[in-house]
Amino acid sequence: MRSVRDIPSFENIPILVRASLNEPIANGIVADTFRLTRTAPTLRFLAEQGARVVVISHIGELGTETLAPVAKALGELVRGVSFCPYTVGSEARAAVRGMTPSSILVMENLRRNAGEKKNDPAFAKALAELGDAFVEDSFDTCHRAHASIVGVPELLPSYAGLQLEAEVAALTDAKKPKHPAFAVVGGAKFGTKEAVLEALLPTYDRVFVGGALANDFIQALGQEVGQSLTSGVVDPTLVKLAHHPKLLLPLDSVVVKKAALGTPDAKRHARVAKRGDVRPDEVILDHGPETVALLAAHAHDAETVLWNGPLGNYENGFVDATDAFARAVASSGAHSIVGGGDTITAIQKLGVLDKFSFVSTGGGAMLDFLAKGTLPGIAALDKAPNGA
Repeated sequence: MRSVRDIPSFENIPILVRASLNEPIANGIVADTFRLTRTAPTLRFLAEQGARVVVISHIGELGTETLAPVAKALGELVRGVSFCPYTVGSEARAAVRGMTPSSILVMENLRRNAGEKKNDPAFAKALAELGDAFVEDSFDTCHRAHASIVGVPELLPSYAGLQLEAEVAALTDAKKPKHPAFAVVGGAKFGTKEAVLEALLPTYDRVFVGGALANDFIQALGQEVGQSLTSGVVDPTLVKLAHHPKLLLPLDSVVVKKAALGTPDAKRHARVAKRGDVRPDEVILDHGPETVALLAAHAHDAETVLWNGPLGNYENGFVDATDAFARAVASSGAHSIVGGGDTITAIQKLGVLDKFSFVSTGGGAMLDFLAKGTLPGIAALDKAPNGA
C-alpha cells in the first residue's frame, strides 16, 4: 500500500483526497469534530508540500445535506480551506484550476449524485478529472464499493492517507493481540457480526457479546428474551457460536415492560433480571451490575482490549453499562482499541477518549477489516496505476 509520502510530486499539483467529513450537524453547526481532527493531518501534510488539495466526502445518507458547515469547521483546524458548491462538472473543474498552491477546497456532498453509491464509472471519471493523484483517507467508508472509494483508484495513481495508514497498522496489530486479550462486540444484527466473531474467537482469550446482539445468543440458548430486539432468525452458526467456550454473554440485564419503552419514566420502572428470567412482556435495554462487574474484571486483567459497539439502548438513555465499561478500560492500563460511532460518542461524553490507545474512525469498516484483513477501498489502492 503506497503512502501519501510516496507521491513523487506535490508543488501546485491537484491531489484528490477522499476524506471522512461525515459529522453531525445541529442548527447548521458541526456538533462533533472527531473525524475532522483525524483527517486534518493528511490535509495539512499535502498543503505544506504545496499541493492543491481537493477534498471529496459525503455527509448523511439521503444526499440532501451540505458539506458547507463542515468545510467551515475544518477551516478552524487547517489553514486555507474553502468550499465549492459543486461536486463534479465544469464549475468544479474551474474551481480547482483557480486554486493556489497549499490551498484546500472542499467539494459538495458526493451523495448528491446517485452515481456515488452505484459506483458509476462516469461519475468516478468526473471525480478523477479533479486531480492528478488520489489519496484515500476515509477508512470508515473503505468497506463500501462506492465510486469515490473503488472507482477513482482505477483511474489515478493512488495512495493511503495518514489516517488510513494508522488504521491499517493498529487493526492489523489487533488481529495478533498481546495476551490476555479481551474483545467486546456490541450493537445489533448477528448477520453483520458473524464474520468478526468467527475471526476473534480463535485469537482472543475471551469474547463478550453485548448490546442487542446478545439477545440473539441468549435466544439461541433457548432462554427468554421477551420482546427484546433480535435478528429474528436462529441459524446453526449462531447456535454453535453461542456454545463456544471462549464466548461470554451477559449474566443479567436491565429490563422494562415493552409498553413503557420510550416513555419519560421508563428507567424508573426498570428492573434487573438474571439471564433467562426476562418476562414475555419485557424488553432488555442494558446489562446489569453482575455483567458490569464481569466486564470490568476482564478489562483490568487484560493486556489487550478490543471494543466495538455500545452495550445498551443508548438512544433511550440506558447508558450505564457502556459508561462503566468505558471507565474500566480507560483505567485498566491495557492496550485498548475502540471503534463505532455510538461507542466513541459515549466515551467522549465521559472525557476519557484520550485514555484509549487507538480510536478507529470506523464502525462497520473496523469489523470488516478485523474479519477479512482488508477492505474494498484498501484493495483498490493496491491495484491503482503507479504514479512513480
